Amino acid sequence: MRDTRESRLLLVLLVAIAFALITVDIRAGEGSPVHGARQAAAAVLGPVEQGVATAVDPVANAIGAVRDSGKRHNRIAELERENAALKVKVGSDDRNRSRVRELDEMLKKAGAGQYGIKGAEVIAIGAAQGFSWTVTIDAGSKDGITRDMTVLNGDGLVGRVTTVGPDTATVLLANDPDFTVGTRLEKTGELGFATGQGGQTLSVQMLNGKAKVKPGDRLVTFGSRGDRPFVPGVPLGEVVRVDPSGGGLTRTVWVRPYVGFSRLDIVGVVVQPPREDPRDTVLPPRPAKPKPVPTVTVTASPSASTGTDRLADSQAGQQVDGQQPTPQQTED
Repeated sequence: MRDTRESRLLLVLLVAIAFALITVDIRAGEGSPVHGARQAAAAVLGPVEQGVATAVDPVANAIGAVRDSGKRHNRIAELERENAALKVKVGSDDRNRSRVRELDEMLKKAGAGQYGIKGAEVIAIGAAQGFSWTVTIDAGSKDGITRDMTVLNGDGLVGRVTTVGPDTATVLLANDPDFTVGTRLEKTGELGFATGQGGQTLSVQMLNGKAKVKPGDRLVTFGSRGDRPFVPGVPLGEVVRVDPSGGGLTRTVWVRPYVGFSRLDIVGVVVQPPREDPRDTVLPPRPAKPKPVPTVTVTASPSASTGTDRLADSQAGQQVDGQQPTPQQTED
């Protein structure tokens, strides 16, 4: 059809008629004058629609599969997150068991020394308070913590309280260069002063330059006047090196502390000192030395065979061969 004025008027007229029929059909419902025509069209076009739907179903299924795959991907991601959470929970359970062991060891130390302690957790480390080696614990003045209290754990001396807030406190660790504590040598009772070196050893100046000290000897805290800042008998460490005395008034020994200052977790603040000096009772028992197993060496020497032995061996050999032994004659 050519694009003429008449064709345009015809198109406009058909569109107007279509809108009119649609309006009448919607308002009349089943009483619509085109209801019969619509049913006829449905009867004719219905099978075609079903065929088209059947042909399109695989595509629709594929699209649904892609959509569902996204859901499955999200579910897998969710399961992975749950699995990771379970691993974290297991890990935290292991950590909790480790902390229970630490708490148990600390309570044993406190019981052996008759120390009244307040348990706390290390919540921060670092030099935020101006010290080189400090930790922050989650116990403060509300828990009865005051300045210059002894801090220990299940291994031994951790340090002393230096600053106290309502809910937290700062502890100066024993390996800090500004840290000094009086010491007493196990058994002999020789006194000294231990100073932190910022590492894993402590320097101890023995007051007696002629004191007999050897690697493996152990030290505990001597204690302070009024038990502040240190109570007596807390395990400190073990001697690893002894410098020559050189005839001086003092003698320097190097001590490896029992406490690992880089892995602190559960600690106890001594809020009640012992009634009596526990001396060496808080030190762990030394491991028993294995007893040497006696050995016995047996030396066997060959002996000369007798005539009777040779006869017995000959008879045995004949029996093995299936022959009867024959008596041997001996000459007088």
